[in-house]
Amino acid sequence: MTADKFRCLALAIPGALESSHMNHPDFRIAGKIFASLGYPDQQHAMVNLTPEQQSQFIKNAPDAFSPCAGAWGKRGATSILLSSAKAALVRSALQAASKNITATKPAGQ
Repeated sequence: MTADKFRCLALAIPGALESSHMNHPDFRIAGKIFASLGYPDQQHAMVNLTPEQQSQFIKNAPDAFSPCAGAWGKRGATSILLSSAKAALVRSALQAASKNITATKPAGQ
């Protein structure tokens, strides 16, 4: 997986746009970030998963997926080592992350 391939997969998500935050590219839907490139360095990307989703991706590909540092990682922010990641799993992670921010909450929540 390359950064360019990650970018293509992220932008293939319906409604996704590329922007920038903290000096690295990010990918948003309706202004909400679901993924980014270059965090914590140029060999990595990040997807915003739920803790349960994060656990499953780490279980399936521990060489490619790991929690981001600190509380952010405990909440599901997941680092992807691009050189170890397979496109199909990255696509699935991006789809999950995008659905997490586009899912509608029940009334009253």
